[in-house]
Amino acid sequence: MRALRRANEIRSARAQLKRDLKAGKRRIEKLLADPPEYVMSAKAFDMILAVPKYGRVKANKILTQCRISPSKTIGGLSERQRAELVQYLRR
Repeated sequence: MRALRRANEIRSARAQLKRDLKAGKRRIEKLLADPPEYVMSAKAFDMILAVPKYGRVKANKILTQCRISPSKTIGGLSERQRAELVQYLRR
């Protein structure tokens, strides 16, 4: 039951984060540079999709350009991948 409760808390926190990204209250670059614990298991592709003006095609293009698999989680990004992705999104 504790694991289920924790999973629900993480899902709720991620949903709120995605709403904040969509509303412009949070910046994706800052999120990727210093991610909170509840975001570590989220896919980078899903977080980029939550940002306005980024659809599936553009998100795939960004990840391909940074040599990141679309199934890669934020916690699984290497330092090079994280830095490259942040640099690309700051443009």
